[in-house]
Amino acid sequence: MQNNTVKQMVLAGLMVTMGVVLPMAFHMVGLGSTFLPMHLPVLLAGFILDTPYALFAGAATPLVSSLLTGMPPLFPVMPYMVFELAAYAGMASIMSSKKHNVYLSLLASMLAGRIVAGLAVWLLAGLFSANLPSPPVFLASAVITGLPGIVVQLVLLPPLVILLHKASLGKQGALQVEK
Repeated sequence: MQNNTVKQMVLAGLMVTMGVVLPMAFHMVGLGSTFLPMHLPVLLAGFILDTPYALFAGAATPLVSSLLTGMPPLFPVMPYMVFELAAYAGMASIMSSKKHNVYLSLLASMLAGRIVAGLAVWLLAGLFSANLPSPPVFLASAVITGLPGIVVQLVLLPPLVILLHKASLGKQGALQVEK
């Protein structure tokens, strides 16, 4: 039991670290917003961590990155990304724990994260007069702008998740490749 807790904490820390470093590398070559590099380790966290640790990794990643690198900007982007990325990781963790297909889990996670981001944008704009587009415009823009990153996620993450589960780095018995 204690060994699993330590493993979960270490993997959560690794995912947060990757979520800070990977975007820095992508932004150096001008591809950060297009390829959504912060989303990759956060989604991966959802597939390999229990839900509380996945939620932590998802929420902590944009906060830590914003404080250390200024990306995403502290306001208004970082607050909605905290909720968006926590939703990605949380949904991936819940879906994979219920032994759903990895592709279905990934798509449900991506959809949940975008819906939560839209709600967070709506709240930020309404409560804090944040200069953000309306939720439908925000969501359409996020999907269109991030389309290359979405494709990368759909192509790269399922095989990586399968490999990690075969290497016993994922939640035990939590993965279905076909259903």
